[in-house]
Amino acid sequence: MHLSDGVLNLPVVAVTTAAAGGLLFYSIKSITQEEIPKISLMTATFFVLSLISIPIGPSSVHPLLCGLLGIILGRRSAIAIFISLLLQALLFQHGGLTTLGANTLLVALPAIVCSFIFYHYKKNRSANLAVVASVIGMFGIVLTILLLSSILFLTSSYYTEGTFSVVRILLVGHIPLLLIEGILTGFIVKILLQVRPELIKGREVEWVLHS
Repeated sequence: MHLSDGVLNLPVVAVTTAAAGGLLFYSIKSITQEEIPKISLMTATFFVLSLISIPIGPSSVHPLLCGLLGIILGRRSAIAIFISLLLQALLFQHGGLTTLGANTLLVALPAIVCSFIFYHYKKNRSANLAVVASVIGMFGIVLTILLLSSILFLTSSYYTEGTFSVVRILLVGHIPLLLIEGILTGFIVKILLQVRPELIKGREVEWVLHS
């Protein structure tokens, strides 16, 4: 999600910026050198893929990777997302600086929720993790849309009024992305479990559950 400058009112900007700052502090806390390469890789992945976007009103539709980021990075997802969105705003005017906090929350919060869910099911040895990851990939999109709708509604009821309101158009526009990200997330997790299982079975669960 790339909300542009001027879309949100001042109270919403202030609250989302403060909340994003707190989330980043939580994400950066106790970070180790061993985690940096993986964070850098996912930062680059999110940066490139989320540049592929279709503008819709004050926002846009683009790959979010909430589920995948959460599964691989856990609570460190917020770091990768914030850096990517900041660089996109500065280098390509993609998104805004005043809405950077809101944009970070829109992707980072669902990613962290997805990480909780994935590692809950990971404890169940009979669970098909690729299928779980696929469902989580779709669930991350749903959470992001709900957050976006809430933020736009708190800013102005204009965004939610009418048959062809911005929120309704965004909901319809994300249906294809919902299916694509579900399939993509499940496929990538399946491959990683076969070739690089440490990316899935490493310390991420500790970051999420014991930090």
